[in-house]
Amino acid sequence: MTYIAKPKLHHPSLQLNKVGYTRRDYEGRVSTLCAGCGHDSISAALIQACWEMDIQPHRVAKLSGIGCSSKTPDYFLGASHGFNTVHGRMPSVLTGANLANRELLYLGISGDGDSASIGLGQFAHAMRRGVRMVYIVENNGVYGLTKGQFSATADRGSKSKKGALNNDSPVDLVAMALQLGATYVARGFSGDKGQLVPLIKGAIGHGGAAFIDVISPCVAFNNHAGSTRSYEHVRAHNEALNRIDFIDLAPEIHAEPGAGEALDLPQPDGGTMRLRKLHEGHDPRNRRAAMNHLAVMQEAGEIPTGLLYVDPDAGDLHAALNTVPQPLNSLDETQLCPGRAALDKINAGLR
Repeated sequence: MTYIAKPKLHHPSLQLNKVGYTRRDYEGRVSTLCAGCGHDSISAALIQACWEMDIQPHRVAKLSGIGCSSKTPDYFLGASHGFNTVHGRMPSVLTGANLANRELLYLGISGDGDSASIGLGQFAHAMRRGVRMVYIVENNGVYGLTKGQFSATADRGSKSKKGALNNDSPVDLVAMALQLGATYVARGFSGDKGQLVPLIKGAIGHGGAAFIDVISPCVAFNNHAGSTRSYEHVRAHNEALNRIDFIDLAPEIHAEPGAGEALDLPQPDGGTMRLRKLHEGHDPRNRRAAMNHLAVMQEAGEIPTGLLYVDPDAGDLHAALNTVPQPLNSLDETQLCPGRAALDKINAGLR
């Protein structure tokens, strides 16, 4: 495959963020996906979010599986660590990397085939264990690389490009993430960058397992009349639940919202995520209410987007395992193998 190289030189007038990088520094290779693919919009949103949050690219590890979606880490954060796993196995590889080095920011990029079919068990265990990661599923409802068959997330009654109807019930990854214990659950739309960038920023700043299901239309096989994953259908049925704003550590206050209009949630890095309600009655801190709200809106044919649920006090797998603060990959042999006396003490404590 031939790649088109991007110029390495930047115009001197490009704006720098606080760590000295331009937005161009967060890009990757030129995309080889179809023109208009929603996945490229998600890559652009990730680039924008990381640049705005002043994230150093070498502090990021991006992992993926197999599929159109799993190609996209090549198109953003070209100076970051990357690992392309086998089909559906991204969560377990990411879990191992996270346990070895807790100081990196982990981005798990997957698709509806990669996570809802062969990788469904992997997805489930990453969510229930609370692995600290940003897990993004680029959900188009079809297998784009194998010419447009229905994926496991395709809605019952949706029509393929060739006219076939899907008679199977869909796997709802958002509902599963809520049930399995994810502490940040959101749904976005690749055609709404204004909503998607803040959702990604909130997930990056979250202290536990963060999952974002992004509806991302496939322009080649699932953007036609009768599809529930087309740009036209999603725009007609999209119901935003909230709007997210971010407040830096030393913010400039422009205006204070009225009582009941906004919810301020502290972030682990010291910043604040502010949620402004757009849908009356939705409390993103109540897991059960979020599941009920999701079901009611879906029965009405609406597609709820925004932050569905967040636990401001979320823990992660390291807290559950009580690991040491120091990254495990930096421990030497004497720390990892303390000797027979330490083993005898552990065994005595188990009797």
